[in-house]
Amino acid sequence: MAYRKVCDAQGGPLVGEVLHCSGGLDLDWDLDKEELQEPGPSMDRMQMQHVDCQRSGCSDPGPDPDPELMEPIQPSVSVSPHGRFERLQEDPNYISHFTRAPGHKGQRRLHCFLLRYFLAGMGLFVLGLLIGWFAHTPAVKPPVPPSDSSDLLEELLRGITANKIDAIQRSFSSQSDDSEEARARYLYRQWVGLGLTDVRLSNHTVLLSLPGSTPNTITDRSSHQCFLPNGIPCDQRGPNDLPKQRFSYAAYSAVGSLQGEVVDVKYGSVDDLRRAKDSLNLTNQIAVVKLGQAPLLYKLSLLSELGFGGVLLYIDPCDAPPGRHISHQAFRVTLNPGGNPAVGEVSREAGGSLTSLLVQPISAFLAKTLLSSSSAGQGDSCVPLAMPPNAERKKITLTVGNQLSYKKIYNVVGYLKGKRNPDRYVLVGSRHDSDQGGGASAIMNQLIAALTEQTKRGWVPDRTTVFCSWGGSALGNIGSYEWGKDNSVVLRSSAVAYVSLNSPVRGTETLRATASPTLLQLTSDIQRRQLLSCIRGGNCPGPNVSSLQLPGDVNFFANQLAVPTMEFAFEQTKAEEASSFLSEAQFSAELPETLDPLFKFHETIAKMTAEAILRLVNDPVLPFYPLDIALDVQNKLKERSMVSQPLLSSASSLRDHAAFFQSETMRPANDPKERDPSHVRMLNDVLRDLEKSFIIPQTPPGVFRNLLYSLPGKTPQFSVLRFSQEAALHCNVTSRVVKHNSAEKEVLCHSTRNQSLSLILRAIRSAERLVCFGLDLFENYPSDGK
Repeated sequence: MAYRKVCDAQGGPLVGEVLHCSGGLDLDWDLDKEELQEPGPSMDRMQMQHVDCQRSGCSDPGPDPDPELMEPIQPSVSVSPHGRFERLQEDPNYISHFTRAPGHKGQRRLHCFLLRYFLAGMGLFVLGLLIGWFAHTPAVKPPVPPSDSSDLLEELLRGITANKIDAIQRSFSSQSDDSEEARARYLYRQWVGLGLTDVRLSNHTVLLSLPGSTPNTITDRSSHQCFLPNGIPCDQRGPNDLPKQRFSYAAYSAVGSLQGEVVDVKYGSVDDLRRAKDSLNLTNQIAVVKLGQAPLLYKLSLLSELGFGGVLLYIDPCDAPPGRHISHQAFRVTLNPGGNPAVGEVSREAGGSLTSLLVQPISAFLAKTLLSSSSAGQGDSCVPLAMPPNAERKKITLTVGNQLSYKKIYNVVGYLKGKRNPDRYVLVGSRHDSDQGGGASAIMNQLIAALTEQTKRGWVPDRTTVFCSWGGSALGNIGSYEWGKDNSVVLRSSAVAYVSLNSPVRGTETLRATASPTLLQLTSDIQRRQLLSCIRGGNCPGPNVSSLQLPGDVNFFANQLAVPTMEFAFEQTKAEEASSFLSEAQFSAELPETLDPLFKFHETIAKMTAEAILRLVNDPVLPFYPLDIALDVQNKLKERSMVSQPLLSSASSLRDHAAFFQSETMRPANDPKERDPSHVRMLNDVLRDLEKSFIIPQTPPGVFRNLLYSLPGKTPQFSVLRFSQEAALHCNVTSRVVKHNSAEKEVLCHSTRNQSLSLILRAIRSAERLVCFGLDLFENYPSDGK
């Protein structure tokens, strides 16, 4: 046991200097249990140290202390409840005989005084460093998100300008390599630079149908005059005509030469074909067909069934958009319904083509020559092209030399992650075709820049936005189909909506908005907002919102997955039945800067699309309206003469349940402030999945499987009802079955009206069950459980 040596005066305070001992009476109890049990020897050592201290010269030592007072300390040991810590209880008699040495206390005070000055100096030094650091560091304010959704929308729209889109388009145009791969890689670098955290560049090797080394030709056998597709004689073509003529072809057409007589079948309807069959032998003849009124693939299936060997396609000048002169222009079409043709059974049987017909687009000028038509003019006084009743039918030779080649197409996909529901995806799609996607990529980049700028200021979207730029769109939406099929399992359960930028500005006359019934209300609200701002600035387009099926990359998501879709576009076409399918014709695209020099139309589309994206990714409850679906269904069943009573009753019941689902009575179910996140998520899934009820197994070629999308017509009607009537007529017209198209013939002949009505009834009841599930979900939710 170690003690510190002290000098004391008997019975009083210590006097004189402290010896060269260890200081005052600070007893460092560094004891173990064994030492405490044997105090005798330790006390002896203490007495000896006291004697030594006297001999060393302490001043005024005084008499020796009484040995009886120097009794050893009898410790008592106390053990903590856990048995791990021990403490000593000192004898009060011992403590009373000793006090601390004043000299040692002053020394400790001096040490504390010096330590305080040292710490104060260090503190001032560190404080000075911090002041200098912050004085030379620029002040950066923390990001402050907008206070509400309206402020966020205004900030987002202010970041989208025509000048910015113009600059982005000029950057695209300045690229020396105009191949699809180069454009895709350029977009990839741009999206990474704009701040998307996850950008992926993928490729698919697909079978492409490309123009041959020489243009396709049409030869009049009587005069031996050869014509190019635009009507120019073959021997008069100039050096600049070859690229334009090679562009005019039908992708995935059969190839070869065919001799036959020209047959005018007008629009290729069942009535037109019946009249032709009643008077002519149609086997291996060449039909001259107008685009419009029905999907091209549907017309070709009818012509193939009737035995035609070739088809010449043209656009009647009376159907052309006002102010657009296309009489001397040929165009391109694709016969690919979607995806990579190399994986289809039809392509393997037909050597890569998707039809047994030789198909070639021609100009209206050449069609007029072949039909010996005297019709002329354009506009209100226009007379449609037609072969005179007594005219001699020309015999021609059609030569098609398309080439098949395996090539890579590229997709670029980037993600802007959501926070609360990162596994719910809002897809935004455009295309980067060098000849057809003009302006779409520039708008897409501007949208990405504007949205990522808001994230840098603190905004975090609720759902994930997936930006997609597709390759191979012009030849059958190949890129979107292949990516969609690869990710179909995830998309079926997680895709919320698809916002399309397929070809946003292809005219300046009409602002067209197309949306599935689920999104009609949102689309109308956005267009109404645009019209209000347009009234203040002039140049206002009229409202035009519909649920018509249109070609483009939206096809896979609307037709195969039943994902709600929407698209805004400026176009030049008239909103009439005859001209509605003219977008199937692909003309050489005008440059965006030629079509819209100030990029004001591009700015309008970008702002409307941005508002749609913001609502879809940010609204706690999706802006979907099931009542619009019910009203659309009832509107298409207006012709009661062909509709059964159970079907009308089911449609009425669907409307009643959907109306209650959207009513103020169910507002707590639709208000996220009054429901927990899990129930709001379930509500959104019910709203998202309603359209899936309207997918039917099979339809005629070119017709959407999604019943909610309709074909143009004077009266709204389910497309399967329209074609079931034509199928019955068609089965009476055809006299033979073409083995190659036996599956399509079975669909046409056996999809009778009753079968079509049965499919519609099943879809309505499925949708009603889903709405009732949503009602039960919230009626069973305890109101006092919050």
